[in-house]
Amino acid sequence: MNTNDMIAEIREANLSYLMLAQQMIRADKATAIFRLGISSEIADLLEGLSNAQILKLAGTNMMLARFRFDDGHILGMLTNYNKDRELAHSHAAILMARQPVEQIS
Repeated sequence: MNTNDMIAEIREANLSYLMLAQQMIRADKATAIFRLGISSEIADLLEGLSNAQILKLAGTNMMLARFRFDDGHILGMLTNYNKDRELAHSHAAILMARQPVEQIS
């Protein structure tokens, strides 16, 4: 994969993420904030973006979504469950809920 292809993939991922995030926020803001790991301020900003603004923001060559698993234990729980998958996912959700949300710098 060359650089141009990678940048195109990043832009496509950004657009998908922003459209999904906006849809989630409009449907149920509290749940979206939890699932996306964003602050209510960011949720308000995303909710108010026009289609043109979403396209412009998605056009950047940086990933807008951030990998939330800074703790390898949480990632392990989600990928290496043994018997009770639902329990492992619930436990991971509880651990993730106590992590701070992203702040605007």
